[in-house]
This record gives sequence, structure tokens and C-alpha cells, in this order.
Amino acid sequence: MERRKLILSLVGTLALGLGLAQQPTLTVYSGRGESLVGPLVAQFQRETGIRVQVRYGSDAQILAALQEEGDRSPADVVWLNTSGALGRAAALGLLRPLGESLLNKPVGFVPASKRWVPVTVRLRVLAYNPNRLKPEELPQSLLDLPRFVREKGLLGRVGWTPTYSSFQDMVAAILLLHGEEAARKWLTEFKALNPKSYGSSNVAMVDAIRAGEIDLASTNHYYVLRFQRAGFQVGMAFFKDGDVGNLALVTGAGIHRNSKNLVAATRFLNYLLSEKGQQYFVGNIGEYPVVRGVVQDPRLLPLEEALKKTPKLDFEKLPTEEALKLMRELGVL
Repeated sequence: MERRKLILSLVGTLALGLGLAQQPTLTVYSGRGESLVGPLVAQFQRETGIRVQVRYGSDAQILAALQEEGDRSPADVVWLNTSGALGRAAALGLLRPLGESLLNKPVGFVPASKRWVPVTVRLRVLAYNPNRLKPEELPQSLLDLPRFVREKGLLGRVGWTPTYSSFQDMVAAILLLHGEEAARKWLTEFKALNPKSYGSSNVAMVDAIRAGEIDLASTNHYYVLRFQRAGFQVGMAFFKDGDVGNLALVTGAGIHRNSKNLVAATRFLNYLLSEKGQQYFVGNIGEYPVVRGVVQDPRLLPLEEALKKTPKLDFEKLPTEEALKLMRELGVL
């Protein structure tokens, strides 16, 4: 009897091993950093038993790789940082159309192409030193920021991150909403403020506000939130509703057109939009969810109020390449 039990146990273990070995590997191309989303991917693997292989890189690197690989690409899921990059992937025909069951889950930002779903939202905000500035005196528009800095005598005490993708998306939004002349004027005037450049490091820039080295900077809301959670005195303000300075930066994901693991890929997207997945983004990164019912940090505006802050535009059509060209022409990059 004991020998029979041992044989059955060995057969069962072998069968389980064979089942896992035959399980297809889900390949994710991620523009989101491993330090940010790696734990969530590992959580998905543990809970579903689906093996995941992730290729990390910038949005630009991911798009370049997908175009170079063509139909040979092993990608199943394409997960990117910006709606502009996702829109580019959709326009290039790299993504499959998605079903309504997925597209109906987010409360907003679903693209017209219906080839990717929004996963999280970051908002641009004005970070400031509350020991030197009061929230009620701050400008109501990003476009008024250079004038405000000059009038307050804050030359050299403002920061920026011109090589950071979110800053570049904001410049693209100025182009889209206000035209090239306005974008050129704003960049020229801001450059004349003698701003301190922090490259693409928003953490270093917000830390400079904490340390009293600068007083103002446009950044993503969660960078300020991290300092506030740590007990540091860094202020966070929005401009007036609909202002380009409150631009929503949408992350999202889609399924590659040639994916051979459609069931697993769809399951992955559903997991990103599940309550557990969305709670991870809120709790671990400080981003806004795109589905209701998620417990948010009390320091942040409720989701519905936050959505009113951002300007209304087609997030797939941000003219990022034109923005980069203008920034290079003006010596910002």
C-alpha cells in the first residue's frame, strides 16, 4: 500500500512538472521600470501560475525593437509609459483590437483606436517650497509660470527635467492645445529663468525643494507624494481646471498583433485592471487608479476630482516628435 502511494505521488508530481513545462511563457515588453512593476509581475505569476518573461526598456526602445522584429517578435503584451507611445504603436498596427469587456473597465482615457487600455494615471503638478511660497499666490496656469517667477524674484530658484518623457509630453500638450508660437514662447521664457536642470531625475529635483535649493518645479504628482509620505514639507498644487500644467499622463497596455498567448495576455491585462492590481499602483507607486473602488491615499484628490483637472485632448495624438524637435532647436535638449 505504501509503495502504491509513493508511486501515485511520484506520478502526480511528474504530471504537475510536465504541466508547468508545457505552460507557455507570456512575453511582456515593458516601458515601465522593473523596480516599479517587477513585484506586480511576480505577484501575477504566483497567483496564476503563468510564467512571465519581461523585456524592460524605454518606450522608444520598445517601439524600435517591435518595429525591427516585425512579425518575428515574441511579444505578447506591450506595456508603455505614455499614451503618445501607445498611440504610435496602435498607428503602426502593432497592437490587436481589444474586446469591450476590457475597454469598459476604466473610468476614462480609453483610446479611440481601442487597441490598448489605460492602466494608471499620473498628473502633472506644481511642486513648491511651503516655507517660501503660499498656495494662494501661485499662478493659475503653467503658461504664467515664467512671469510669476520673474515677479517673485525667483530666478535660478526653479527646476526642470527637460530629458524626462513626462516633461516632453507636457511640451507636446502645449503644442497641441496652444500652438507652436505659445510653446516656443514658454520654453524660451522658462529657459531665461536660469532654471536648474535635473536631467530626468524628478526625485533629485523634488529633493532640492525639500532642501531649500529651489522653490518651484513642474513634476508628476507621485514624486511629491513620496516625499510627503516620508514626512517632508513639500507642497503640491494644481493649476486651474483644464490647464495644460495638470496634464494627465496615461500608462497603458495592449496585446501584440501576433501574440500566440491571447488567453494569458488578456488575463494579464485584466489583472492590471483588477482591484488588487490597481491597489498595487496606488499603494506602491502613488499613481491614480483608472477603476473605481480602489482605496486612494488621503493626501490625493479623489479620482473624480482629479479627472476634472486635466485638459481635454486626444491622448493618442500628442505631437511628441514635434516637441522634441522644438526643444532641440531652442537648446533645451
